[in-house]
Amino acid sequence: MNLSVVPKYLWRKNKIMKNKILTIFLIGFFFILSLATIAATEPGDPGSDPQASDPPLGGGAPIGSGLSILLGLGAVYGGYKLKADDADKNEETK
Repeated sequence: MNLSVVPKYLWRKNKIMKNKILTIFLIGFFFILSLATIAATEPGDPGSDPQASDPPLGGGAPIGSGLSILLGLGAVYGGYKLKADDADKNEETK
């Protein structure tokens, strides 16, 4: 004996309607959010044109050496993972 108040076919229809309402609400929310970002005003003029004596944006941080450090650390981590994976496979075959 089924004691539920709402029959299953009505529950399914209600669930589908809830999903449609939620989808429409989310689409509307993101549409309004995008309009708000488009309507934002542009930032003001920073004051003067950059001169040759002004430091570059970012303070002249050396990108090349940071990239080589990142690649080196990635290679070390990859080697460690390969070694650990190989050790796990050797333990399984024993």
